[in-house]
Amino acid sequence: MKKNARIYLAGHRGLVGSALQRALARAGHGELITRSHAELDLTDPVAVRAFFTEQRPEYVFLAAAKVGGIHANDTYPVDFLQDNLLIETHVIREAWRSGVKKLLFLGSSCIYPKLCPQPIKEEYLLTGPLEPTNEAYALAKIAGIKLCQSYNRQYGTHFISAMPTNLYGPQDNFHPTDSHVLPALLRRFHEAKTSGQARVTVWGSGTAMREFLHCDDLAEACLHLMDHYQGDLPINIGWGKDCSIRELAETVAGVVGFAGEIVFDASKPDGTPRKVLDTRRLSELGFTPTIPLHEGIEQTYHWYLDALAAGQIKL
Repeated sequence: MKKNARIYLAGHRGLVGSALQRALARAGHGELITRSHAELDLTDPVAVRAFFTEQRPEYVFLAAAKVGGIHANDTYPVDFLQDNLLIETHVIREAWRSGVKKLLFLGSSCIYPKLCPQPIKEEYLLTGPLEPTNEAYALAKIAGIKLCQSYNRQYGTHFISAMPTNLYGPQDNFHPTDSHVLPALLRRFHEAKTSGQARVTVWGSGTAMREFLHCDDLAEACLHLMDHYQGDLPINIGWGKDCSIRELAETVAGVVGFAGEIVFDASKPDGTPRKVLDTRRLSELGFTPTIPLHEGIEQTYHWYLDALAAGQIKL
């Protein structure tokens, strides 16, 4: 992408989108087009067509999505399936219609089967049943991948897909019930510390294995793929190494400074037993993440404290 290329970043206020905005600014891209949800509802096909007709972006990063943790996915499956299908259908179609040079679609590692071999290779997609608790979201993301592939095959477009592992970092969702595990733990341990609680209860047995990637590493990887990759196969983005939820909870407690007891509630769902990505293709393309988990959690906690002080996060 040239420095003066017109780039549309869909979802610029979210965890991924804000990280992409920072990465694009660092790389010197000045012609960045953004719209808030209030300014442009991506589930509205008429509004999306009018936007692309007027703005004519050359490149698109499709990071807009309805996202959430296990509880939110399990409680609102219609919202997660329907809204994400609408967003990706409208944006990808209008990107083709308006002649966008290249589009990058952001998926998720939850697209892969619940019990597929580990580490997870890109070709394992659609080889087995999905994790039931986030099946609706996963199906929508799989549809987005297939839509990109179909446009490439039928119309000769250059639409690519990236599959990040579990993400965290600044601008994350810290909602007490609808957030992902890492920000949920940060908030829970912080509130326990400040209120003097003796123990914190964590959902699940603590044995589930997860991989975590800082959103700034993801953003840099996405820019790298835009410049160095073209193909139908989705590309995994992650470290290729994982830790247990128990280890994660202990790390977060240490960063926050919570010295009480950590209790695991095995009556709550663990989700997929293990999920670590095979990132060899990303490495072969010349990219490796740079932010270690402990350092990333410290950065995220400092951001959380600043956001609390500024009134950006409500208790």
